[in-house]
Amino acid sequence: MPSTVVHLAVGAVVAAALLGDEFDRRSVAVVLAATAVPDVDTFAGLYLQGTHRALLHTLVLPLGAGAVLAYDTRLRPASWLLGRWGVRGVRVAWVALAALSIGGILPDLMTNGVNVFYPFYDRFFTVDGELLLSNQRGVVQTFVDLSADPRRTTENTHYWTGVDPTRGAEPENVERIFPVVRSGFQLLVVFLGSFTLGGRFSAEQSPRRSIRSRSRPRQSPVTGATCRHSDSCRSSGDTRLRRGTA
Repeated sequence: MPSTVVHLAVGAVVAAALLGDEFDRRSVAVVLAATAVPDVDTFAGLYLQGTHRALLHTLVLPLGAGAVLAYDTRLRPASWLLGRWGVRGVRVAWVALAALSIGGILPDLMTNGVNVFYPFYDRFFTVDGELLLSNQRGVVQTFVDLSADPRRTTENTHYWTGVDPTRGAEPENVERIFPVVRSGFQLLVVFLGSFTLGGRFSAEQSPRRSIRSRSRPRQSPVTGATCRHSDSCRSSGDTRLRRGTA
């Protein structure tokens, strides 16, 4: 199963791609925090058996949050979010919602499954399979095959974690495993997220350094006066030179 590190790597790609002009450390922190929200139901599983991958991994969560966000920012006469945080807040909120869905829920949906419509419909679904083009069988897909998936519910399904390794009472010497990456592909995802986010931060810093260097006060080599623009220094120097030669 994808670890929280893998989820955050996907959220980092979403942040770098969608934040636009609102990209900075604070907005990235908000987006990454939203990405990690679904994994909080790991702790809920300690008290409500079977609710890991159900309580906060349900698509009802982003759909409900999206409906509230759309109402406030597009239908409500006076948006609370816009009034409190401005256009920046609206942009960050939508990107955080996208990261919660794409980075927080979808990787688990495609690995062992999540309880998609919990609590309205208690069943775990998995989007996993393959799509092939065969010269003998034509188009072959195994993503949609409900007959091959037994009815898994919160009553009979448990996803082990380092926090909750077994269902019910734990053995005395139970091993607790906290995965970081479990495959080469997951390692690639983590590398991609780190590289993308780091590259975006580097790109954001470069123009600022360039602007600071251009706006730094300079001293005229002729008059010794301090000026902010090289043109003014040059014109002042030219005037002095012309006066000296006159």
